[in-house]
Amino acid sequence: MPESGSCHEQELRLLEDFPPVPTEDWEAAVRADLKGADYEKKLIWKTPEGIAVRPYYRRGDLPQVSFRHCVAREWEMAEGPLPSGAVNGAAHHEEGATAVQELAFTMAEASDRLAASQTVEGLAFGIGSVYFVEIAKLRAARLLYARVAEAYGVRAETRIHAVTALSNKSIYDPWTNLLRSTTEALSAVLGGADSVRVQAAGYPARLARNVQLILKEEAHLGKVADPAGGSWFIENLTASLAAEAWKLFQQVEAMGGYAKARAFIDSSIAASRGAKEKEFASRRRVMVGVNHYPDLTEKRLEQAGSLEGALWRLARPIEKIRLRTERYARRTGRTPKVLLLKCGDLKMKMARAQFCLNFFGCGGFAIEEADSLDGRQADLIVLCSSDPEYLDFARDVCGRAKAPVIVAGNPKDQIEALREAGVAGFVHIFSNLVETLEEWQKRLGIDGKED
Repeated sequence: MPESGSCHEQELRLLEDFPPVPTEDWEAAVRADLKGADYEKKLIWKTPEGIAVRPYYRRGDLPQVSFRHCVAREWEMAEGPLPSGAVNGAAHHEEGATAVQELAFTMAEASDRLAASQTVEGLAFGIGSVYFVEIAKLRAARLLYARVAEAYGVRAETRIHAVTALSNKSIYDPWTNLLRSTTEALSAVLGGADSVRVQAAGYPARLARNVQLILKEEAHLGKVADPAGGSWFIENLTASLAAEAWKLFQQVEAMGGYAKARAFIDSSIAASRGAKEKEFASRRRVMVGVNHYPDLTEKRLEQAGSLEGALWRLARPIEKIRLRTERYARRTGRTPKVLLLKCGDLKMKMARAQFCLNFFGCGGFAIEEADSLDGRQADLIVLCSSDPEYLDFARDVCGRAKAPVIVAGNPKDQIEALREAGVAGFVHIFSNLVETLEEWQKRLGIDGKED
């Protein structure tokens, strides 16, 4: 039996036991844990639009904005084309637009229509893989459209149609596409979409439908009013996206509206698209199964045209490289091989071999790892060791190898000496994946000609 005065009998005094902690104290604790590391670089994430996302949010971060929150609804599971009267902002998304651009340019087109006394039968948005940004984007869309509509004296509410993107899908590793589509559908639902279209991307269409059935029947998300509402982080992100999109919308309006500003709109999206492609090639923007962690056994030559209906896809450059390797293998009867030759420091040789397995695996090469060159044949040899050991290693291997030899790493102080020893190139974390793979395909004669 518990003694008198035990926790079973004591009254809970949560406010006394857990008094409020000022933000200054949180910040002091964070900086102490960082031990002098740069707060901005370590903990602040910048979205492609330049919006700073902080590591935590408090009640004081709630924006002083009246949002038109989503109501509890059973969203429609839509298939086929978008409604003919909807403003198709999803097209901007599929061309590589940022969330702010997609919002601003969609509102600009809606404004043009309203100015011409045309009906706006909803707004359509593409849904990508940046989970919280996509949630906030749809919530911001309702606020922005309300402002635009009120300026024209029309009904401020509209239907939001969400379409899972194809621009971030690939013919390779299609089951990862299914995972992407699942999180995108969830973003659309939590963001308050009225209808959701899950576009099957390399997986059966029935699974695209099942994604929504699970969200409806098992997660019961259609029974919850504005599930993202009240989250200090998402409310703040919603306000930030809305504010930046409104600035860009006003810029378009100052040019005379959507139709007259198409050159500006197209060039802006092209710049964003180029930035994404650069991040993808440098692997700062990761697509699992495409530019990182590839399935080395996967062959997709027969599915080469399965996603070509998309306006633009981030994965296309790597797909072209890998399909070129597959065509070469089919024509010649063998897959070009990269030999990862390891020597010396255990930690460094294993880390660099793993890096190169991922790197060259993205090009569809066969990969072999070994500690000795003796008796092994390869189209390309990659030395995997530590910087201090590379020169002696290269002198030994280059004198015996019949294939080009490159070094895994960027030993700046030894570049010239290694080249003199016979090293034909270097691959490291700063290497452009697309350019490097294309270069070695060309140098090795992997032309990918059809049979």
